Amino acid sequence: MNSSLIERVRERLAAEASPLHPAVVAAAIRAESGGVLGDTEVLTNLRALQTELTGAGPLEPLLCADGTTDVLVTAPHAVWVDDGKGLRRTPIRFPDEGAVRRLAQRLALAAGRRLDEAQPWVDGQLHGLGTGEFTVRLHAVLPPVATGGTCLSLRVLRPASQDLAALVAAGTIGEEAAPILRDVIDARLAFLVSGGTGAGKTTLLAAALGAVAARERIVCVEDAAELAPQHPHVVKLVARGANVEGVGEVTVRDLVRQALRMRPDRIVVGEVRGAEVVDLLAALNTGHDGGAGTVHANNPAEVPARMEALGAVGGLTRPVLHSQLAAAVQVLLHVARDNAGVRRLTEIAVLRPHDDGRVRVVPAWRIGGGFDAGTAELNRLIAARRAS
Repeated sequence: MNSSLIERVRERLAAEASPLHPAVVAAAIRAESGGVLGDTEVLTNLRALQTELTGAGPLEPLLCADGTTDVLVTAPHAVWVDDGKGLRRTPIRFPDEGAVRRLAQRLALAAGRRLDEAQPWVDGQLHGLGTGEFTVRLHAVLPPVATGGTCLSLRVLRPASQDLAALVAAGTIGEEAAPILRDVIDARLAFLVSGGTGAGKTTLLAAALGAVAARERIVCVEDAAELAPQHPHVVKLVARGANVEGVGEVTVRDLVRQALRMRPDRIVVGEVRGAEVVDLLAALNTGHDGGAGTVHANNPAEVPARMEALGAVGGLTRPVLHSQLAAAVQVLLHVARDNAGVRRLTEIAVLRPHDDGRVRVVPAWRIGGGFDAGTAELNRLIAARRAS
């Protein structure tokens, strides 16, 4: 099939109002070829076009592979994948820059977004790719903003459903740390899970929520549906972006406010990354013990500064943020990847207000180092909650 015929078939299919079933694509091939192609040629070209026109095209096998977290396209001949062991280049190739651009624009449309010269980047979510068991976060940038050609980034968001026992068995949680974590959960201490991108924050949070007593009602607020704790009473609220007309947006902050009215025993924010930190801290300071969330930070000591930055977006001054944080959150769990790419819980710490009013992170346990300076304070917090 030459490029001229391919383009004519694409244009015909673009005008189709019905789904692109194989019979529809095959009919378009026959019509645009003038009926000169035999059955074998039609079948070959049908498979080629289906790969381009449905799902994620040639990237679909990568997205569906077990363990894939990211698929990145930086050029037609540069497709990368991260399957938990770091980025590696794949043998997948696109015919040209136009093929990458068409895929990015089609995926943007599937996410309810636009991607063209007037709007050269897109950030959205795709549902139902592959087996339909996961969501994909889409980001794409067109040239000339992306100087090397269309840049496509796909993050696979599989439901995090492992329990604590599974993470202990996998070595993600050390045997010494596991009982500490269970005590924190049972005592209804509020906690944050910190770590870098892809470090396993959501996985650990979901496992911790699965250990919450079955009689408690958990309301989870997320930007994308990732949390799937093994718990009998979970309510999940997921934010929604504006449509192509710019209306219909529902923010994480909107949903945190709604969660307060849903009789939660624990309020959880899947990822605290904006002004919703104001509402979350307010909620945790109004009788909602045991709440939780995740926050991006390369190491535990950076978490107060990260919370400062997020609080500023919501209008909180530094003194107010630290006062709210000290009263609302007691424990920090930090996860990171080791040199082999394995995700581990590396530190359990307490958040302690100092004389200057600012919150400091005091380690209570560290991987490879055992118990630390904050152990006594953590034990005191756990004992005080159990006695109340």
